[in-house]
Amino acid sequence: MKLSSQLPIWAVMGPVLAGVALVFSWVGPAFAGGWVLDVMLVAGLITGILAAVFHAEVVAHRVGEPYGTLVLAISVTAIEVALIVSMMMSAGEAATGLARDTVFASIMIILNGMVGICLLAGGQRHGEQSFSQLGVSAALATLAAISVLTLVLPNYTTTTMGPVYSSSQLTFIAIVSVVLYGTFVLVQTVRHRDYFLPAVAAGDPQIHAAPPSRKLAMLSTALLLGCLVSVVLLAKALTPALEAAVDKMDAPKALVGIIIAAVVLLPESIAAYQAARANRLQTSLNLALGSALASIGLTIPAVAVVSLVTGMTLSLGIDEKSTVLLVLSLIVATLSLGTGRTTVMQGTLHLVIFAVYLFTAIVP
Repeated sequence: MKLSSQLPIWAVMGPVLAGVALVFSWVGPAFAGGWVLDVMLVAGLITGILAAVFHAEVVAHRVGEPYGTLVLAISVTAIEVALIVSMMMSAGEAATGLARDTVFASIMIILNGMVGICLLAGGQRHGEQSFSQLGVSAALATLAAISVLTLVLPNYTTTTMGPVYSSSQLTFIAIVSVVLYGTFVLVQTVRHRDYFLPAVAAGDPQIHAAPPSRKLAMLSTALLLGCLVSVVLLAKALTPALEAAVDKMDAPKALVGIIIAAVVLLPESIAAYQAARANRLQTSLNLALGSALASIGLTIPAVAVVSLVTGMTLSLGIDEKSTVLLVLSLIVATLSLGTGRTTVMQGTLHLVIFAVYLFTAIVP
C-alpha cells in the first residue's frame, strides 16, 4: 500500500518534522540558540498538532462513535500524565502543586474555552444545535464529583493541615476517581452507548464517506501517537522560554501551566471545533467533556501513586478564587447544556467566563 495514495504527504511527514524539531531541542543549542531554536520548536509543534488532528479523524471514522473521541482523549491524557509525572520526579518538592495547576487549567480551558468556542461556532453557522442530554448530563455529573473531591475537599479536611490529603485519604480519593471514570467509560462504550451517538448531520461528508481500511487506521493510530508524544515533549522543551517570557511580563507562574495545558489540548480542541462546525455537536461535546474527565480521572490517581511511593507532598486544594470559578463553571455548564439545545448565547456565556479566568490568572 502506497502511503501517498492513501494519506496526504503532509499528514505522513508531520510526525517526522515534529520529531526533527524535537531532536533539535536536544542538540540544537550547540548550533543555533535563542529565537531561532524557539521558532523551529514552534513550527514543529504546530505541524505535530495539525497532523494529530487529521489522524484522530481517520481513527475516529474507522472505529465509530463514541470510541473515536475516547481514543483521542485517552491518548492525549496518558501522555500528559507521563509529562506531569516526569516533571514531578525531576523537580521534587518544588512541583508539589504542578498536577493541581495543570488539571485545574485543563478543566477551565475545556469547560469554558473549548466548549464555548464550539457552541459559538456551531450556533453562528447552524443557528440552533442539538445533542443527547442524557450523555452530557452523565459526563457533567461525573466531572463535578471528581473535581470537587480532588480539588476542593482537600481544603476542608482536618486530618492534615493545608490543601493536602493524608496518605489514607489520598489513597481513597485516587480509588474513587478511578471508579468514577471507569464507570463513565463503561456507560459510554457499553451499557448506554446510544446516549453518546451523534445524530446524522445532513451534508456532512464524513458521515457518507467510506471508512478507511483497517491497515490505514492502524497506520494513522501509530502516527497519531507519534504526533502526540512529539507535541507534549516539544511543549516541555518550550517551557523555559515560556517561563522567561512570563517572568519578563511579571505575571504569575500559574500562567505557564495554563499555556502548557492549552498547547497539549490543541489537537482535541481543533477536532472538537471542526465537529461543531460540521453540525456534529454531540461528537464535539464527547471530545470536550471526555477530555476533561480523562484529564482529572487519570492524572490524580497517577500522581497519587507517585506521591505515596516517593513520600512527596501532593498539594491538591485550589485557592478561594479558583474554587469560585470552578463552581461557577460547573453550574453554568449544567444549565447551558441542560436542555439538549444550544445557540450562540451559551457559547458567549462560556467564553466570557473563560476570559475572566484568564484575566484573573494574569491579574490576580
